[in-house]
Amino acid sequence: MAKRMILMLGVTALLLTTLGFVKFKQVESAVHAAAFQPPPEAVTSITAERQQWPATMGVIGTMEAVHGVTVSADLPGVVERISFESGQSVRAGDVLVELDTRQERAQLASLEAQRDLARVQYGRMQQLVNAGVISRAEYDQATAQQKATEANVAEIRATIERKTIRAPFSGILGIRKVNLGQYLPAGSPVVPLQSLSPIYVDFGVPQQAVGQVRVGGNLRVTSEDLTGQVFNGRVTALDSVVDEATRNIQVQATLSNPEGKLRPGMFVQVEVGVGASRPVITLPASAISYAPYGDSVFVITDLKDPKGQSYRGVRQQFVKLEGSRGDQVAVVSGINPGDEVVTSGVFKLRNGAAVQVNNKVQPGNNPAPKPEDN
Repeated sequence: MAKRMILMLGVTALLLTTLGFVKFKQVESAVHAAAFQPPPEAVTSITAERQQWPATMGVIGTMEAVHGVTVSADLPGVVERISFESGQSVRAGDVLVELDTRQERAQLASLEAQRDLARVQYGRMQQLVNAGVISRAEYDQATAQQKATEANVAEIRATIERKTIRAPFSGILGIRKVNLGQYLPAGSPVVPLQSLSPIYVDFGVPQQAVGQVRVGGNLRVTSEDLTGQVFNGRVTALDSVVDEATRNIQVQATLSNPEGKLRPGMFVQVEVGVGASRPVITLPASAISYAPYGDSVFVITDLKDPKGQSYRGVRQQFVKLEGSRGDQVAVVSGINPGDEVVTSGVFKLRNGAAVQVNNKVQPGNNPAPKPEDN
């Protein structure tokens, strides 16, 4: 009995020793795993520098034609001739549409005959009144009749002229809205006409910035639909009232548009000057880690691991941004000139991560990029 008990105790002790050894090895492996350092992340970097940036405000604008109308029929009539094509460029005074004027021309012939007769009668009456044959009243009646016939002829000629629809100014026509032989009531649209150069851009600025926007100030206009193209213009007018709903004031600027690429109604990005230039630190946009709780960058510096050994790592630094230009963003606080900032690979970094800098390929850092058309 005692031998059996001793045997069981021995087996139990052996089992406990085995389990303890296995557990020790597991803990030792976990400690080694925790002490394992991942390899440094490959990143690119740039040394922060302070630059002078013009103080600008970016807003959304709408293109408006300096002259823009829908050419309409002044008088009713049937379309007899169409002298333009949709999208055509025209000059002021060019004939667009001619309405049927056969009835008016017949009336003109009759009135011209009456006018000629009235002229002859007026000449005779003038001789007779000078000779004292007729009274002054009869002469005055002949004079009035002659002037009335002249006015009737002028009126019918004006009617015929108004049935010839002309371009009121030079510009680009839109899509025609009439067809040959169509009857047009008075006021019916014929074709849109827009003058594209120069052209207006209208935009709103907050009432706080009204004092910083001045007539004659420069601005830049760009469009996502016209990649790489910049249009320069000047502020030409500020509205006299502030919109009660938005608390913005409308601003109008004029810019040249010689190729007609900007069209009325287009949405564009407007960069308008709002004061003197200011010193900022410029970084590529790829260096910024955007987050709801704040924007940040990773600054490369010398760090120490738990064992006290130095290594090249990153420190996450929150920054304040104010505006962008091309590939660059303006940093107004959070970093200092001379700091080495990570410019690519920020999405895979964390505070304290080890990095290895490789600047053979750098991200875009151009304030005015001009990408090629693909």
